[in-house]
Amino acid sequence: MTTEHRKNFLLSSIKMAMATLSSRVLGFAREILMAKLFGASGLTDAYQIAFRIPNMLRDLFAEGAFSAAFVPIFTSAKVDGDKHARTLLWSMAIVLFSVTALICGLIFIFAPELIQLLTNELFTSDANRFEMSILLTRMMSPFLAFVSVAALFMGVLNTYRMFFAPAMAPAFFNIIMIISMVSLPKYLEARNLHPIVSLGIGVLVGGFVQMAIQLPMLVSKGLFKVEKIDIFSKDVKEILKRMSIGTIGVAATQINLLVSTFLATGTVIGAVSWLQYAFRLFQFPVGILGVSIGNSNLVYFSELWRSGNEEDAKKALQTSYITSLFVLMPAMALMFALAQDTVAISFQRGAFGLDDTKMVTEALYAYLIGLPFYGLYKVFSPSFYTLDRPKIPVTISSIAVLINIIFCISLVETYGFKILAMGTSVSMIFIIVTQSVLLFRMLNLELTFFFPIRFFKICLCAVAAFFTASYLRSFFPVNIFSTVDNLGAFSISALGGGLAYLIALSVLGDYVLIQRFLNKLLRRK
Repeated sequence: MTTEHRKNFLLSSIKMAMATLSSRVLGFAREILMAKLFGASGLTDAYQIAFRIPNMLRDLFAEGAFSAAFVPIFTSAKVDGDKHARTLLWSMAIVLFSVTALICGLIFIFAPELIQLLTNELFTSDANRFEMSILLTRMMSPFLAFVSVAALFMGVLNTYRMFFAPAMAPAFFNIIMIISMVSLPKYLEARNLHPIVSLGIGVLVGGFVQMAIQLPMLVSKGLFKVEKIDIFSKDVKEILKRMSIGTIGVAATQINLLVSTFLATGTVIGAVSWLQYAFRLFQFPVGILGVSIGNSNLVYFSELWRSGNEEDAKKALQTSYITSLFVLMPAMALMFALAQDTVAISFQRGAFGLDDTKMVTEALYAYLIGLPFYGLYKVFSPSFYTLDRPKIPVTISSIAVLINIIFCISLVETYGFKILAMGTSVSMIFIIVTQSVLLFRMLNLELTFFFPIRFFKICLCAVAAFFTASYLRSFFPVNIFSTVDNLGAFSISALGGGLAYLIALSVLGDYVLIQRFLNKLLRRK
């Protein structure tokens, strides 16, 4: 990988991370407001389950299987000229929207049956909760179509080296959600509707805005001109073929979600919401850093590999791997040290009490074990599609799902809802270990590809960050009920842990990654 490619990759990752940070901060504001207004109750469980139905399919039609199948083929189409690229873009947009719109219609029609499939008798025994789940499911069903087309637009814009603006699109979704929760509850109550319906309206409108906001960006790249539509072209068929292979893995993942949701609703009321709040916190570093690095890697790795620069492609993949560890290992260490503070500062107010904080913290610990592996999943899995081996990640994911289901069913009665979070981490660790072994063989890699000296330095420095943050936190009271005091203790401890990580890396002589990130950030400003 040339120095120029490495610089471009890091700059792209930083741009996407900055944009995604904005979105995630707004997403946190959305979750904080939701926790304050609605807490963790049967009705928030109803919303989480209803939103999970269209959200389960976005892995296929949005960020996951679709992006991995589409980006390499669209990258090749661009080589043939802008006309070919535009034809593929709008042909695929029509196919994607048509298919997802049909699925949305089926979700709307069969909402009651889907809710019953996803939940336990403990959940459906409450008629009001059941009816609210059905209403919210039907309201939010079009979200799948909107977010799928939005992902198509983002993938296209990324191939044109446009990373920052498209990554900002989800921020508008969160803004709409916040506006809905602030402005609609009283209006809904006046019409005998529960205020939680504002969440359904926010998802529906926010999903549409996330898609529509990217249209001007397509215009700026000259992609809005449509000369020809060919929904039966070779490229479209190849994308659908790859997606169909990915469907097996997505189906397995959705079965996993079905089982997890079913088991959660059978433990205790509020468990679905506790798991979701914990997962949101866990997703914060993954969403900002892991997804940004993974998306940048997909573009650069695809271009280098398909142009025949295999050695440079391998170096690009290793750069993505090390960069992912560089940012996610300290994130895991600091969140582990400050888990309860993280939950309390984020959610503990209004309807969200101390008991909710404790439950969410237990789930968060279990999720955090798999944090670095989630980041690596965003790097490794799409690489198999570029290598024209899409069946490999699908097969591995299917086996991992089976492991997770067996793990959770065996232990949920003994350990409760938090074992469902642990199962997610266990399955992700299995996926990454297996994918690493296969990449090692397929690409004829050296062992130092995965375990360079920098790997051990990063791990050692992350441990230093954990102990430093834990030590600094010990100087403050254990139970702080003031958000301001809690935030102060958290900030000092996290800052100290972060500095310990950077100083330790520098002392060990591995300041290159730090220097690159700082240079790019300063240059960006």
